[in-house]
Amino acid sequence: MSDLLLGITSDQVGLGLRREMLSTVEEQQQEGIDFFEVAPENWLPYGGRYQKKFRQLTERYPFICHGLSLSLGSPDPLDLDFVRQIKAFLQEHQITTYSEHLSYCSADGHLYDLLPIPFTEEAAVYVADRIRIVQDILEQPLVVENVSYYAAPGQELSELEFTKAVLELADCKLLLDVNNIYVNSVNHNYDALAFLKGLPTERIAYGHVAGHYRQHDHLLIDTHGADVSDPVWTLLSEAYQFHGLFPTLLERDFNIPDLQQLQLELAHIRSLHPSTTLKLRA
Repeated sequence: MSDLLLGITSDQVGLGLRREMLSTVEEQQQEGIDFFEVAPENWLPYGGRYQKKFRQLTERYPFICHGLSLSLGSPDPLDLDFVRQIKAFLQEHQITTYSEHLSYCSADGHLYDLLPIPFTEEAAVYVADRIRIVQDILEQPLVVENVSYYAAPGQELSELEFTKAVLELADCKLLLDVNNIYVNSVNHNYDALAFLKGLPTERIAYGHVAGHYRQHDHLLIDTHGADVSDPVWTLLSEAYQFHGLFPTLLERDFNIPDLQQLQLELAHIRSLHPSTTLKLRA
């Protein structure tokens, strides 16, 4: 694993922190949660009480930032003032890892969704150049996430070829979203395990798992609003077997159960670690 995630080791598991969880989490040290991840956009606008509470948590736990609006593939210019805000936020809370989606969400205005970047060589170069600009301002690597998508306009490269090209050209790290691989494999009829094994191990910074909604046998919707499904758990286990352990985070954005239920899913992540699996088989 990369040394990018200071204070977080490859065998640790984390949880996406939503504001509605704040009171529960701040009351006491949480068993089984090694680190948290937040969208900086959900915290930047707030000062006062919210910032004070957030600061208290960042002093107790390691944190990662996972952005929503950098819009790496957009035809619009990068919002450099926003990138500088992110840098100040990271420095204020001593957060060493910032990840974003390999997608875009603006084109002459905000689009309120994460849209797929065309899988072309030209787009790979364009996005990689923008990632390098962000990294230069932040003075740290950017981690990019393989995203779920439902159409691939103008496709010339496979999703895997495009993802690897961006990682190489930008010299950045990968947030390996296992649920997104599974969702895309069903929606676009490809081999999830082959895609997983095709990703460069040395680029993986950390991973995500989440739930999805099955609208049809051939259409899954990436919702983060349900328990993680059995095929995604299986794929995560395969990821550990092939790429080795990496820090893994559970995302849940709505239909959020109580913390005890989320901790059961975090415990299941740990149970899939190769050393744990071997002990269970012994």
